Amino acid sequence: MTIEELKTQIKRLNSKAGQMKMDLHDLAEGLPTDYKTLMDVAAATYEIYRQLDELKQQLTALENAK
Repeated sequence: MTIEELKTQIKRLNSKAGQMKMDLHDLAEGLPTDYKTLMDVAAATYEIYRQLDELKQQLTALENAK
């Protein structure tokens, strides 16, 4: 994967991660309503941020290898 491809993926995931964070925040503010979805939303949010962190590490490694 090229540096530009990684940057594009990171940009897309950043956008999605921001939305997931807001969804989780809104859910938390509305508790106890919809508490049954809390773990699923939290897990999905965690996964997006984990992927984002992984891509950023790959990008840093590629940039440092130049």
